[in-house]
Amino acid sequence: MQVFKFGGASVKDANGVKNLASVLQKVGYNNTLVVVSAMGKTTNALEVVINNYFNNKAELQSSLQEVKKYHNSILLDLFDNEHHPVFKNVSNLFDELNRFLNSNKSPDYNFVYDQIIGFGELVSTLIISHYLNDIDLKNNWLDVREYIKTDNYYRRSNVNWEDTQHLITTQINTSTLNITQGFLGSDANNFTTTLGREGSDYTAAIFAYCLNAESVTIWKDVPGVLNADPRYFENAQLLNMISYREAIELAFYGASVIHPKTLQPLQGKEIPLYVKSFLNPEKPGTKVGKGTALEPDIPCFIVKKNQVLISLSSLNFSYIVEENISEIFSLLHLYKMKVDVIQNSAISFSVCVDNIYNNLDKLLQHLKAKFKVSCQENVSLYTIRNYNDKAIQQLEQDKTILLKQLTQGTIQIVTQ
Repeated sequence: MQVFKFGGASVKDANGVKNLASVLQKVGYNNTLVVVSAMGKTTNALEVVINNYFNNKAELQSSLQEVKKYHNSILLDLFDNEHHPVFKNVSNLFDELNRFLNSNKSPDYNFVYDQIIGFGELVSTLIISHYLNDIDLKNNWLDVREYIKTDNYYRRSNVNWEDTQHLITTQINTSTLNITQGFLGSDANNFTTTLGREGSDYTAAIFAYCLNAESVTIWKDVPGVLNADPRYFENAQLLNMISYREAIELAFYGASVIHPKTLQPLQGKEIPLYVKSFLNPEKPGTKVGKGTALEPDIPCFIVKKNQVLISLSSLNFSYIVEENISEIFSLLHLYKMKVDVIQNSAISFSVCVDNIYNNLDKLLQHLKAKFKVSCQENVSLYTIRNYNDKAIQQLEQDKTILLKQLTQGTIQIVTQ
């Protein structure tokens, strides 16, 4: 069987949903499981709802109404009959969301985030499943939360592989077309969890691993994996082939096309991953699998914006040794900071982090008790894999370099 994943950009409107159907008809959909993200920018819109829930109750219903209106517009474009059951089914999901907003007692932001944010995927896949059935692409709609089980580390949950494997292999009929959600799971108490932003790719890999799929295809609005993000770099080139190892390196450093967790389960069973264009589905795209590290053999550029550079030095010019470094990493873990670069000398330690959970102020207060601390926010972290001198010079031009680190095959530069 094969696993497909379609992201939000591919189903941002009624034409996108119709194109998804067209892709399935062109490339085949027998024995296929399709993982779909929330439509368009729905996840961002639901984050506004969450923010209003905590900080601006007066705007809560209007922000939720915007999400409803967006999906209702797509429904009206896809279905001629307003009495079609899909309208009621979608309305029921929004009613369920409203009930949660009115009854929730938990003050835990991360828990509330996961209970609300997943409605984007649930609504998206419900609309698509109904539409496909209407045009004779018969399919089963699956609630992914019944199959992917996780811990309760909300917003970045860890998969319980034993339970997940059992549920997927024993309860899914792989002989037909199945439509399900990306990004979501559920914990032992059946509360919704999420696998981290962009986690739909990971969802596809989980299903592929558990079902021993022949391949996974991620359908994007680009021709495949490029050697740079065209939003930030000119003349980005298509990579025809990437090895698992190199793709994992690129994902680790922040390449946005492939989620960092996606590749490990696929590599474990040597399941090839294809990244193709949903606009040109019959073109080959990029293959990730065993083989050549990179084809063509060119530098790959990655940028992560809005990072934080924290520089520490000892208060009394004593060495920063293992005990200090251990304490620093304990605090980074405590405050859920994602570490991207570290650099240390005898009396200083610098770390570039992603402040995902907005705990920076608490972390800095804790660090200042033992270290002299300086902090620069909104810095950019650039990474070049397979670098050469020309690539470095090109990247450094007209930038203020705050930190630079070279290792074999990789250079990382933090700039203001």
